Amino acid sequence: MVNAWGGGKSDLLCAPGGGVEMHSSLHDNLIREFHEETGLTIAVGAPCLVNEFHAPSHDFHQVDIYFRVTLVAGDPLAPWTDPEGIVTERHLIAQDEMQRYRYKPDSLPAIAWSDCIFYDSLEPLVR
Repeated sequence: MVNAWGGGKSDLLCAPGGGVEMHSSLHDNLIREFHEETGLTIAVGAPCLVNEFHAPSHDFHQVDIYFRVTLVAGDPLAPWTDPEGIVTERHLIAQDEMQRYRYKPDSLPAIAWSDCIFYDSLEPLVR
């Protein structure tokens, strides 16, 4: 999980990921984004969650696709600093530790430790 809110603006954590580059597969984009945001190298597995975020008060609707990943290289417990200064924290969180954190999407713990695929529609955007 990562926090990309500099200056203590928010304690909200989310899964590493981000925008896609044109003409690049979702898997390739996730590998790139995951490395940029954590310094770790992953292999991408099957999709496990489709989540929609929206802000009813203004014109915003985002669809996220989450994939299962496997660590290929790097130590998630070693100290790391984002060279771009965007990610302020990275955490490897066990299932019994999730309640200590504020995170999005809400359905993440239910899907992270199961083998199912899940669709979570219209979750309100928060910061």
